[in-house]
Amino acid sequence: MGQGVLAWTSFNDIPLFIRVLGKLMSKPTHTIYPLMETSLWFIREFNELKNIIRLAVLCDKTQDVVIVGSDDDVRTLMKRVYRNSYTPTSIRNIPMAAKIVVFSLFLLSISSVALVNSGEDGFSKCMSTFQNKLYNTSSPHYTTLFLSSQQNTRWLNLSHRNPAFIFAPHRESQIRRAVLCCRAHGLQIRVKSGGHDYEGLSFQGRVPYVMLALDNFRAIKINLTEETAWVQTGATLGELYYKIAQKSSTHAFPAGTCPSVGTGGHISGGGFGMLARKYGLAADNVLDARLVDVNGRALNRKSMGEDLFWAIRGGGGASFGVITSWKLKLVRVPPVVTVCNVHRRLNESATRLVHQWQLIGEKLPKSILMRLFVRQETGAGAEKTIRVAFSSQFLGGAQDAVRLMEERFPQLGVNQRDCDELSWINATVQISSRGKTVDDLLNRADTLKTSYKAKTDFVSAPVPENILQGIWKRILKNANLLIILDPFGGKISEIPESHLPFPHRNGILYNIQYIITWTANNASEARRSMRTIRELYAYMEPYVTSSPRTAYTNYRDLDIGMNKPNGMATYSRAKAWGEKYFKGNFDRLVRVKCNVDSENFFRNEQSIPCSSRN
Repeated sequence: MGQGVLAWTSFNDIPLFIRVLGKLMSKPTHTIYPLMETSLWFIREFNELKNIIRLAVLCDKTQDVVIVGSDDDVRTLMKRVYRNSYTPTSIRNIPMAAKIVVFSLFLLSISSVALVNSGEDGFSKCMSTFQNKLYNTSSPHYTTLFLSSQQNTRWLNLSHRNPAFIFAPHRESQIRRAVLCCRAHGLQIRVKSGGHDYEGLSFQGRVPYVMLALDNFRAIKINLTEETAWVQTGATLGELYYKIAQKSSTHAFPAGTCPSVGTGGHISGGGFGMLARKYGLAADNVLDARLVDVNGRALNRKSMGEDLFWAIRGGGGASFGVITSWKLKLVRVPPVVTVCNVHRRLNESATRLVHQWQLIGEKLPKSILMRLFVRQETGAGAEKTIRVAFSSQFLGGAQDAVRLMEERFPQLGVNQRDCDELSWINATVQISSRGKTVDDLLNRADTLKTSYKAKTDFVSAPVPENILQGIWKRILKNANLLIILDPFGGKISEIPESHLPFPHRNGILYNIQYIITWTANNASEARRSMRTIRELYAYMEPYVTSSPRTAYTNYRDLDIGMNKPNGMATYSRAKAWGEKYFKGNFDRLVRVKCNVDSENFFRNEQSIPCSSRN
């Protein structure tokens, strides 16, 4: 890394200049690491990176600041600043009266005005200390890393760019470096925790970007005395559950049912699971977090402030920085929980039972959550029908579970033969349908990996039986359609809409997931499947929430709106999809974004914009 010179001939804030000079001169500048620390301190001193950029721009207006380096660097830099009217001056000709501070040319390259060594080559050099963790498209392990963590194969045949680099950090300081180097050299950064983003935004882009793969960043520390856990965001839900169960058979964490989902994205979007009616969403149970911001600073809840801490718990973390870890509040579960599974077909009153479930699902006691899976089944003689699985988890024994269902939902006819008494961790394995033993929770690859498209709705009034029958007709025409109904109520509905960015609280009966899968990963099959699920989604419009028709950000759907291909967007463009995810909380998310990333460095096809960029 080269060195440069920042020289002041005058400065309108002399005390600030003296502090800058004293700090920089007190640090060694002959190794890369201190140079990095100097750069980080310099950014903090000027509060925002744009103020450093302004220092360079001042040359064009007042000549209060002179930035010089090697003759080649000076020519490149100053020709940009002075629009080719600059006459090169040697470093030796700087007046002795100037106050000179030596620092890394890394700082100069941060400004788009002073971009000397840009692009992928510049990024690679900037990250030279970490080459053993950095993989470009010619690296032997690049393809394996890229493909192994993709949970949806749908985008493999798309024409979008793959990442220019995959960076697999082990420490937070390496993430800080990656953020600054990406920013310095004009590359976007996209974070992959578990790889389950429904639209695969960490696996595809329309501009050059770096994938920050957190596969090695997954330490988990359980503190049973505090009943808390610190979890790095590369850890999966399965790894978190496994670690908790190693320490206690009566503690848990209320998050999702798919063990290979990463904690980073899942919790930052809300996080719904089988304990949600008892304890709320995963995001409702976050006590602290660590985040690397656009300036490379590592922040915790206190230093980031309550607004940013609010935003990353349900507003999605990718718009605001790189979330590196969560401090989670563990919850109590009994030694025995009961899992019941009851299947009903059309000739067993499935339609009537689904309609009845809509009336009672969100009103049941908090100790039980019953979700529904609706799919096509081919019986004897190749006769097609609809099978509805009523799958529930009850915090207690089977006898109490059956008694409760006899009182509240007798039409279903649950009996003890339908139920298993298990520990919470074994119930989690069974409900996941992705293994048979607790050790299977550690498998980071989803065993159900396929190509799919998903869409989502929230329902605030029961869907009529004849409309349910219309859904069944569509499923009978396509065996690859699956409908999942998740009940709300309980703790979820007790929390105000504005408490966190996730607004789908009181008044919501349940959430619908529409999912279609296909095995032949080609363009024609993808188009046919996408058309099918979009037609079903259009059919449901009159029977779900409206003004806006709401959606769940963890079930990302680019059909409902997206930013420009480079991730930039006006407020009005982003509001079209943003209010569907966040309702009235969208405006507050925009304000937070403007405060922490006004230049919109952290961006993607559905990132929160800054309204000042309209």
